[in-house]
Amino acid sequence: MKLLVLGAADVHRLLPYGECADAMRDALVALARGQVDQPLRTIIRPPAAAGLMALMPAYMAAGGPGDGGAGGPGEGGPGGEGGPGDGGAAYGLKAICIFPGNPAAGLDSHQGVVLLSSAETGEPLALLNASAVTEIRTAAVSAVATGLLARGDAAELAIIGTGVQARAHLLAIAAERPLTGVRVAGRDPAKPVLRRDWLAPGAHVNAVGACLPHTRELDTETMAAAALFTDRRESVLNEAGDYVLAEAEGAVGPDHIRAEIGELLTGAAPGRASDAEITVFESLGLAVEDLAAAALAYRKAAELATGTWVDF
Repeated sequence: MKLLVLGAADVHRLLPYGECADAMRDALVALARGQVDQPLRTIIRPPAAAGLMALMPAYMAAGGPGDGGAGGPGEGGPGGEGGPGDGGAAYGLKAICIFPGNPAAGLDSHQGVVLLSSAETGEPLALLNASAVTEIRTAAVSAVATGLLARGDAAELAIIGTGVQARAHLLAIAAERPLTGVRVAGRDPAKPVLRRDWLAPGAHVNAVGACLPHTRELDTETMAAAALFTDRRESVLNEAGDYVLAEAEGAVGPDHIRAEIGELLTGAAPGRASDAEITVFESLGLAVEDLAAAALAYRKAAELATGTWVDF
């Protein structure tokens, strides 16, 4: 069998933000329609360790992301019709280590791999650089949420932070809508929590950095005042520090989550209620998003005969 290996440069080349955003729309629709099996991520955080490891598995049934075409057999390429990236079923697993001290050494804080496996035989099909996949798909999902929730006339982007996701979000959101201005703020000592009194009426916020229940980047007043949307309710209730900490203070409860992005895409739930409403997209980052991104990269690599194909 052949295994496709895609390094960071390969992933960036194969996953332009616009195409990845389309794949994220498909993945979130599949999740909303019950075509995805995805447990909560497993976190391994030894007390004496410098970082942590997260394991994120998912299965997507046939009819999920893809163009509905056939993945034809070929040398090193995908075999059979309806393979990953073509609307066929697939398994995915991201094993990612998060080391907060990495940026000081010039490294992405996220390091790991995404494994794409056949739903028919379980054979591993592709191994991708998880730093690059996470970088691109996270920003692409925020671009999807921005398109659904930001005011139609919103054209100024403010970014808090100057790391990998800051650049990725600028590129992804600029691909979603024209921007008249961009402001970037970075304060290394404090890495500031966003405060309610910083937000003008009608603002939309993409919150992507607090995926552990004890961390936050939005204050309780923002969480209480905003219309809250997410990629997955179960993940917010269990993993999002922005929500968990605000709930512990009695400011929000499960009913405060208005909808998942997939529900907006399918028309099952409404989005922004008025131009004055503040909206928050609480992004947890889902295994199905990694799976969809990996499937798209796999299909394109096979079509373009690129990447490294190895006997396995």
